[in-house]
Amino acid sequence: MARSGRYKVKFRRRREGKTNYYKRREMIKSGLPRLVIRKTNRYIIAQVVIAKVPGDVTIVSATSKELLGFGWKGGTKNTPSAYLVGLIIGYKALLKGIKKAIPDIGLHRPTKGARVFAVIKGAVDAGLEVPHGEEILPSEDRITGKHIAEYAEKLKSENEALFKARFSMYLARGLDPVDLPRHFEEVRKRIEDYYMKWFKKLNIELPQKATEE
Repeated sequence: MARSGRYKVKFRRRREGKTNYYKRREMIKSGLPRLVIRKTNRYIIAQVVIAKVPGDVTIVSATSKELLGFGWKGGTKNTPSAYLVGLIIGYKALLKGIKKAIPDIGLHRPTKGARVFAVIKGAVDAGLEVPHGEEILPSEDRITGKHIAEYAEKLKSENEALFKARFSMYLARGLDPVDLPRHFEEVRKRIEDYYMKWFKKLNIELPQKATEE
């Protein structure tokens, strides 16, 4: 055990590998809300958070569990669902008057095309300004679930038993995973239509992307 007077025990969350306090301090210094993105074994979670002296204040939040309310029948922790969560959190933030946020992916590794960046892509497409590099975002094929559909189609023709086992949740909800890209577009449209109604009802200026469309 260290005995030097200069030795300091690290904060508990740093010791547990939950918080990088250096990155957190730099984000707070920006003065902007944080788009906090986390993953669990079952869901994708996004929050827009503002740092206050007593502690963080969550302004809006969204999880992939909410997608079920829009008729989503796919997985709740894959890239398409991550994008849709980003779309929802982006619209919710704009409805609260938040137009810009900086990404906070915690201790997730910044891997190109990762699900955390699919959330950012969804938020940006909703109209929320989030600093990012275009090269880090997942491709349109991955966002729409085309890669999942292609794998499902291949597996279905080669090993139907394994296909049913791997995609049991999709099938139980009445979705053939081969049709995932089409289903994704349907759900994306439902989400967009739902929030556009709220923008009009509350007489809030529509996001730039929505205006262009």
